[in-house]
Amino acid sequence: MADLDIVIGNKTFTVACQDGQEQFLRSAARHLSEQADALLAQIGRMPADRMLLMAGLMLADKTITMEQELTNTRHTLHELQNRPAPPPERVEVPVIPPVVVETMAELAARAEAVAARIEERAAS
Repeated sequence: MADLDIVIGNKTFTVACQDGQEQFLRSAARHLSEQADALLAQIGRMPADRMLLMAGLMLADKTITMEQELTNTRHTLHELQNRPAPPPERVEVPVIPPVVVETMAELAARAEAVAARIEERAAS
């Protein structure tokens, strides 16, 4: 078990933590210290126990807010995942460009004209 010195609100505390948990403890202490520093900036000097209590309550408030947001997000995600799929949307895409259609119609008209001439000659 390691002893770690942490600073919260300009006060140093020695805290024991399990090996390998030092980084987590430093991070938690940094969050608590940020809250304590904000308190000290607003209020000024105060006893360490009151400072720690208020900073802890501020963090608890943030934690509760984030937990509520997480719950709401999970609920929304659950609703979206369980929503039936919308019906497929019909999308029509022109496959043949209009210029090709016009050209083919012109070729068909010419072919019909040639066929008509052949029929006339064959009939005479």
